[in-house]
Amino acid sequence: YPSSLPPLYTMALLRLSVVAALLQGAVAFAPSSLRRSVAPRVAKTTAPRMGAMDVKFDPSKLEGENCRIGIITTRWNPEIISSLQTGCKDTLKDLGVKEENIFETEVPGAFELPLAARFLALSGTVDAIVCVGCLIKGDTQHFEYISQATSSGLMSVGIQTSTPVVYGVLNVNTEQQALDRATGPDNHGISWAQVTKQASGHSLRPRWRWRCSARRPSA
Repeated sequence: YPSSLPPLYTMALLRLSVVAALLQGAVAFAPSSLRRSVAPRVAKTTAPRMGAMDVKFDPSKLEGENCRIGIITTRWNPEIISSLQTGCKDTLKDLGVKEENIFETEVPGAFELPLAARFLALSGTVDAIVCVGCLIKGDTQHFEYISQATSSGLMSVGIQTSTPVVYGVLNVNTEQQALDRATGPDNHGISWAQVTKQASGHSLRPRWRWRCSARRPSA
């Protein structure tokens, strides 16, 4: 190293050189499978969107003539919510759920979804609930707080009431990401409806199974 450098800097450079040499030598002793797997992990971090995944449902097992489904939506981002709600409701009808058996209500925002879902579940008027909302990340931590509170709250409602509650809330970084997931073939409302119908047939309460099945079980 240049002699003009102060002794302290020279010592620091020597230490960095030693550490670099040690790390380079350690790589040679790493298993070959580990060395090969590092690069692919970085390349494969981009996963397909949920709506684009190859998730298939057997329509014959989703017949919902006797099921009662609740849809709770939020008022924020009305264009996105309306598209998701339409996709969900139309799919439920395609699965045989009657118009009169679809209950719809609205709350101000995603934070209010758990309470509304709890009231609806305790009313005993529906077999399953899908909560539809959209949270778009901003410049503050508000997004993280609301997302965590909403997901935790909806999960608690399902556990405490034994009513299937489907988490139909988009959590995205930009409005365009939300639009991509609320329109066209990637409309998540479609898959949420399928999940809601399927969940309504796997209730813990026997009376739900009777209501959602084509025939009542024999005594």
